Amino acid sequence: MSRSKLYLSGGMFVIMLLLSLFFIRIPTIQLSYMDGSFYLIDNTFELGWVHSVEKEPWFETYERQGFDLYLTTTKFKTFGAGVPSTKEVIEAEDGFVHMVVNEKMDGIRLAVSKNAQTTLYTENSEIPLYERVDDYDTIVIQVVKASLWNLLRGEKID
Repeated sequence: MSRSKLYLSGGMFVIMLLLSLFFIRIPTIQLSYMDGSFYLIDNTFELGWVHSVEKEPWFETYERQGFDLYLTTTKFKTFGAGVPSTKEVIEAEDGFVHMVVNEKMDGIRLAVSKNAQTTLYTENSEIPLYERVDDYDTIVIQVVKASLWNLLRGEKID
């Protein structure tokens, strides 16, 4: 192979590689709010807050399965206002009532407040969402088809 053909082949490979950064899209969990957004590296996360009536901690676990987002489990201290009563209860020794939910979510519109101490937990991070937005602002959590370029240049949380 001549040197010019080798350079041409190499150049075409680099161009194809660069184009793939824009056209290859993968399912990713994105959190967006008025002033920004970030992506989760993990496929699972937990949201925690203090319940407004019971004044006890409440946690919900979510999982991305392909392009879908599922609320898999919830745990809370006591039955009270807004607590589901028709789900399977899992026995636990940690002082929480654990329930299996397994409901597909189209996305989550989450009102965040300092009073509720709304926090996102991943395997390696604890993100106080109430510090990222103003009181009672909304954060949208959804599965998006993100390009590799967006993932490389955007903020990622692991």
